Amino acid sequence: MKVINLDETREKLSNKVLNNIKASHDLGLLRCVQCGMCTSVCPGAKHSNYNPRYMVEKVLENDEKIIENKDIWNCFYCYTCHSVCAVGNSPCEVNQILRQIAIDNGKEDEKLKYFASYGETFLDIGIGGMPKSFFMTLHEDIEGWLDFKAELEEIRKELSLGPIQMPQESIEEVRKLLNKMNFDKRVKRLKKEEKE
Repeated sequence: MKVINLDETREKLSNKVLNNIKASHDLGLLRCVQCGMCTSVCPGAKHSNYNPRYMVEKVLENDEKIIENKDIWNCFYCYTCHSVCAVGNSPCEVNQILRQIAIDNGKEDEKLKYFASYGETFLDIGIGGMPKSFFMTLHEDIEGWLDFKAELEEIRKELSLGPIQMPQESIEEVRKLLNKMNFDKRVKRLKKEEKE
């Protein structure tokens, strides 16, 4: 078994992860014993080259190249790794933080730019939803999609469901929070890259 020394120079990336706002207060990253249970149950590992054990190992070794590794984008965020870890580590959380570091440094995977439309939807209506840019594709793939979309409010009324649309005040509040996090700038950058 390989022993990983955690001297001060090697803690840098693990500290970035542990000090990130997304990290659980009890994230067991430094307790990882590299047993591989996370990888053995990971659907991303089963269907791609993604390996959560390897990712955590690279974080503990302070190997920042892992941030640029395309395989980290194959995590499904299913938290199966989290549920089996005997020491309370969550490779899924570590992955989310690494992806955010990659995005912050402009090193996100090219596939991410295609999700910018979802980000625009959050900014437009305050909640997630199917981006308008996908409607015609859905219409081609799903017979009656546009009719369903046009009648959705009436269908919701018949089912005694409230409107999907949030109150404008709430939309503004969500938009304000997202803008504070520079979410709007990130979405604009991704949209610009998508057009290129």
